Amino acid sequence: MTARRNRRAGVEDLWSKEERDESGKVRRVPSKLHGTGKRWRARYVDDTGQEHTQRFTRKVDAQAWLDKQLAALVHGTHVSPRDAQRTVGEWCDEWIKGYAVHRDSTVRQAKTHIAQIKAEFENISLSAIRPSMVKAWTAKLKERKHEASYIYALHSRLSQILGDAVLDGILVRNPCSKRTSPPAGRQKVYCATTEQVWALHDEVPEHLRAAILLGAFAGLRVAEVSGLRVTDVDFIRGIVHPKQQWPAKPLKTDGSEAPIPIPNELALMLSAAVKQWPGERMVCNEFREPVPPWQIDRAIRAVRGDIPGLPEEFSFQDLRHYLASLLIGNGANIKVVQARMRHATAKTTLDTYGHLWPDTDESTRLVIAEVITTRMDSISSTAYPLRTKRPN
Repeated sequence: MTARRNRRAGVEDLWSKEERDESGKVRRVPSKLHGTGKRWRARYVDDTGQEHTQRFTRKVDAQAWLDKQLAALVHGTHVSPRDAQRTVGEWCDEWIKGYAVHRDSTVRQAKTHIAQIKAEFENISLSAIRPSMVKAWTAKLKERKHEASYIYALHSRLSQILGDAVLDGILVRNPCSKRTSPPAGRQKVYCATTEQVWALHDEVPEHLRAAILLGAFAGLRVAEVSGLRVTDVDFIRGIVHPKQQWPAKPLKTDGSEAPIPIPNELALMLSAAVKQWPGERMVCNEFREPVPPWQIDRAIRAVRGDIPGLPEEFSFQDLRHYLASLLIGNGANIKVVQARMRHATAKTTLDTYGHLWPDTDESTRLVIAEVITTRMDSISSTAYPLRTKRPN
């Protein structure tokens, strides 16, 4: 067991030492280090028993450094000098190791964000980052024409990483805050028309048409489509039960397991696809092998340019947006759309699709107008007899 060091602190002169002469009197004499290196050494022991030292040319500088460290210990904001010199890049590399407990796709996204963070702050020490530097970084990202939602996500990731550094005791405070945060922006979704969806369905290879149906009319994500097994679909009752995503990993959220009702017509189309392209999964190739997500995405990229009006950025995710717009356009309320999209909260649904709900300005005008009209009619009916009645 390592012995715990006593709490001590002080400034030492390394160029001299105390020595007793023949008479027993203590006097200072040159030490072995006399004339070499910096003369003054400040030292202290922190709350964990770890000793920290630093050498200085002048005694006043050593004392000032020591006073600062001891004050930080008293106020609970102490960071060891070694940790204070750790760079953002070094901490990001250590942080991502602990973040690996999340889903692979989540970790990949974090690594993408970290690459952007390192491009700006990699060789800067954690303690040197200031709020002004964070704001300047987000301004640069805006100048490079990045989407507002992406800049907001990068800032949130930096705040998360630096917040964990504070939690670990290697950073005093997080320079990211609401003051440095850029506008969140709104996710721009493209809602294809029904004609475009069917055109896409007809253009992709036949064995992938079931994937288009599951994305556009069941709202499955591309990894969920690739992971969907034939046994996960109740063709008789018309229910899709997502259980896993590609290749056989857990779904994105707990709410993603919610059963999805589908009409009989869609169940019949999916059943016919399974008979034509049999296999364990709902989407298989001619060799009965399951089709991975990237093959579905590649097929969409190959044909989207042949469909009039479909943007170059169109992806499988936009099929989910089509389903949401289809439901909203036919009067579905927020809770219904949330359930079909399998969002964790209604806020996610509103943030993504709130602009698709029809404008209610006119309906609110009519409601208020009806109340006022009723009031005015009642006043008019009462006032007329009063105006025409003769006095006695």
